Amino acid sequence: MNAFEIIGGKPLKGEIIPQGAKNEALQILSAVLLTEEPMTISNIPDIKDVNKLIDLLAALGVKINRIDKDTYVFEAKDINIDYFQSPEFKEKGGGLRGSIMIVGPLLARFGKAAIPKPGGDKIGRRRLDTHFLGFEKLGAKFVYDATTHFFNVDATELKGSYILLDEASVTGTANIVMAAVLAKGTTTIYNAACEPYLQQLCKMLNRMGAKISGIGSNLLTIEGVERLGGTSHRMLPDMIEIGSFIGLAAMTGSEITIKDVCFEELGVIPSVFSRLGIKFELRGDDIFIPSQESYEIDTFIDGSILTISDAPWPGFTPDLLSIVLVVATQAKGNVLIHQKMFESRLFFVDKLIDMGAQIILCDPHRATVIGLNKSHHLRGIEMTSPDIRAGVSLLIAALSAKGKSVIHNIEQIERGYQDIEERLRKLGADIKRIDAEPKGH
Repeated sequence: MNAFEIIGGKPLKGEIIPQGAKNEALQILSAVLLTEEPMTISNIPDIKDVNKLIDLLAALGVKINRIDKDTYVFEAKDINIDYFQSPEFKEKGGGLRGSIMIVGPLLARFGKAAIPKPGGDKIGRRRLDTHFLGFEKLGAKFVYDATTHFFNVDATELKGSYILLDEASVTGTANIVMAAVLAKGTTTIYNAACEPYLQQLCKMLNRMGAKISGIGSNLLTIEGVERLGGTSHRMLPDMIEIGSFIGLAAMTGSEITIKDVCFEELGVIPSVFSRLGIKFELRGDDIFIPSQESYEIDTFIDGSILTISDAPWPGFTPDLLSIVLVVATQAKGNVLIHQKMFESRLFFVDKLIDMGAQIILCDPHRATVIGLNKSHHLRGIEMTSPDIRAGVSLLIAALSAKGKSVIHNIEQIERGYQDIEERLRKLGADIKRIDAEPKGH
């Protein structure tokens, strides 16, 4: 069952609850390794990337007790450090990009770690240099073993240091923070990422006994402590899902309520969607999107074409740029989408062009979208999903298109979105799983 069949063009209606944040989960779950005391984590999304990390923690010797669908208790008392050298670890760690996140906590607590070359999305080069340069600054030594494709890291004694990151990497910052909380002395991280996920991690570490100041800014100061204790933590809802559902409602002309969104943590996301002409209102902590016949893209004050680009937080997240691009295809007006942070993320637009969208791909980073104002609906086609976010963008396009669409490689979508077809079905979407092989591959 490796494809979705979608009959599009139907308005949807109802309520949808966003899952816990995938990007936060990978950091928070890795942090359970920093203490031997129990950690209770709730609102964990039930998705492949997160479940793989939970399996990896279990294999390392973490005791895991699932007390609810989305709540687990973790106890990292007896960790098997030798597990790193095993072929099983290579297989489990290599298939998951998030596995890099366990290195920081392990270095902090045990003074050594190893990691196979990570896998994950194919969206441009995601370098790991930031992580390793940070660890080196703290006194770790690492050796890349070319025969086994392993990074071996040794840090018998981590010492606080001044670290200027070469890029504001979210995972890089999180990893270095987790290594620094137990290092001797004070660590200063400049050009730190400041996404809500990272703020959540720092707040949780402080509840465990860490001393981190500057949370939410790009300058973090960490005073090393001897040990950390247990705590409980609830994940934020996934802002990428929230953005995806806003886009879905606009494209399909649906009336949708997105529940419990933690609106304060969404940053500029709501205002970017409102610049596309999408109307919504805040009801308590729910976003209500009324059914809209059409939506018109803003222009800049001087009348020039709107440009939407991604940037490190508090800028607009790159993960939602593909959603904005799809939504713009049916808006009234034009917009330039500028993907600055990753290359090759815009290559899925050829599928949208096949569906009838008017898009000019200027180069690997920029696409101009000429909105059709719903005068010509997209048409259903057969297509393959290249990565998580493009996959969901194509799913939204298919739900708004006339006729039947088939999306292959849905494993990519499921890595980031839990029970997506069931949740869409509850809103009235015509979507089902089928067994089908992509043509021409």
